[in-house]
Amino acid sequence: MKIAVFDDYRVGLVEGDLIFDVTAAIPNASGAWPPVFMTQAIASWDKLLPHVQQARRSACPIALASVNLLPPNPCPVHVVAAPANYRKHIAEMGTLAVTKKGRSVREQGFFMKSTASLTGPARGIELPRGSGRRFDHESELAVVIGKVTRNVTREQALASVFGYSCLIDVTMRIEKDVAEEERVMRKSFDTFTPMGPWIVTADEVGDPQQLTNQLFVNGECRQDANTSDMIVGVAELIELVSSVMTLYPGDVIASGTPEGIGPIQAGDKVSIRIARVGEMTVEVRETETVPPFRFEIKAAQSTSQQR
Repeated sequence: MKIAVFDDYRVGLVEGDLIFDVTAAIPNASGAWPPVFMTQAIASWDKLLPHVQQARRSACPIALASVNLLPPNPCPVHVVAAPANYRKHIAEMGTLAVTKKGRSVREQGFFMKSTASLTGPARGIELPRGSGRRFDHESELAVVIGKVTRNVTREQALASVFGYSCLIDVTMRIEKDVAEEERVMRKSFDTFTPMGPWIVTADEVGDPQQLTNQLFVNGECRQDANTSDMIVGVAELIELVSSVMTLYPGDVIASGTPEGIGPIQAGDKVSIRIARVGEMTVEVRETETVPPFRFEIKAAQSTSQQR
């Protein structure tokens, strides 16, 4: 089952190039803040499923191309991310790396991204206007948690998964010895976590460690790998994270990016494609206004000198 959120926070089931509106079966579905209806729906999915199926049977088909797709869970409690989870990606980072040599997510641990950074295909990526910094794409499999999960072993971890989605982790790169902000800040700008185009339930995906993961910029393939190349697989990631914190229904784990990361700029079109999960394209633009903190290299140098 492919579950999408679209237009004014309506919920639909996607079948081929059609979407069927099942909003009537989802309690409290709306854009009212906080839009936690999908988090609540995932928590109660077993009870809601018969009503969702009934709503699907009575729904009229809508052309998928005619709707605006939003993030499939607009307001999870947590967005957790795995750094350094593909060896070739670790090797390619060189001086841009913030993870110490020889360390992966297993040793380094995870980090958090702001839930405010989530966006969908309709809005796309917005880079801070006027910045001279480098902003990169990172193609990732998103894992969506389906139940309250704490201290789960890797052998039992996949039973906690509700489904999977495509996720692009947009990152402002460090400038060595000049601007080396915390990872969480560099990855938490509004729109820096495009997710979608839907959530595919786990039963339709099967083994999450056998999925091709590709990303294209303006039609050029930049990243092309398989989730089998992960250092720490999905089950172990859930074990690791749940050993530290309670995961809640609807929470998102970004499972790390393979080699091939590269810069993006306003005007680019970025497409992510993950086998058995989906494909989405997002447009890159600049924000309408210049932020009061400019995120410029010169500004960072000046600040450093003043200190």
